[in-house]
Amino acid sequence: MKTHLQNLLSQNKKLFVPFITAGDPNGEATVGLALALQKAGASAIELGIPYSDPLADGPVIQRASQRSLAEGMNIVKAMELVPVMRENGLTIPIILFTYYNPVLQLGKESFFALAEKNTIDGLLIPDLPFEESGDLRDSCRQHGVTFISMVAPTSSGRLKKIVSSAEGFLYCVSSLGVTGSRKSFDKRIFDFLEEVKQEADVPVLVGFGVSTRQHVEELTKTCDGVVVGSALIEEVERLSQKLKDPDARIAAFEEFQNKAASFVLPAEVEIGS
Repeated sequence: MKTHLQNLLSQNKKLFVPFITAGDPNGEATVGLALALQKAGASAIELGIPYSDPLADGPVIQRASQRSLAEGMNIVKAMELVPVMRENGLTIPIILFTYYNPVLQLGKESFFALAEKNTIDGLLIPDLPFEESGDLRDSCRQHGVTFISMVAPTSSGRLKKIVSSAEGFLYCVSSLGVTGSRKSFDKRIFDFLEEVKQEADVPVLVGFGVSTRQHVEELTKTCDGVVVGSALIEEVERLSQKLKDPDARIAAFEEFQNKAASFVLPAEVEIGS
């Protein structure tokens, strides 16, 4: 049986999966930002768990983690935000983006009990090597959570093995560095995306550095969609004070929604076109 996330991603259109950090600038604002992303046309949302040592993240998302941790956010509180989002009308899937240590500290049984209780649809762990993920992937299947696999240009020797186990979508990392906005992409990334597309039976999305509408238009000629993080977190950072202010929050959500909508291609642009 397909999960909620797999059903949604099977739709024949270019996909937009934005990333926000839970608790940045606070929990209440996170709920509103998620709803704004849905209104903007997001296919699913990556909900980032703040972490003190986010090795894969650049300075923008590191600052978001610091702001969130200062607000007292953690993996349990982040998952508990999801039912609040649902109560307020969120229907698209939520993918939990977390480093492995918070899951280990919580314990696998407790983690999956909370994931089920709080309607988490997917899980992505950037610092867990594929070769060490088998047990967790099995647990995800048992609990109806879609485990998202990542591949990078350095994955060539392991690509077929990773792709053959992929569920939901494949997250293709566009570079060997950390997350962050950039002006352009190395031309070799397009060859890499072509290689992944030839092997994959699930949608292929690219992330790390996607920061303009032009990037989306260029990349989706080769792949099925994009993951956008730092460019949106920069907007959250810019709007932070307004997002904390109940009187200014609605206008800030609208500004954020407009920014997010700039990454969404028209519905008539289908996968494969």
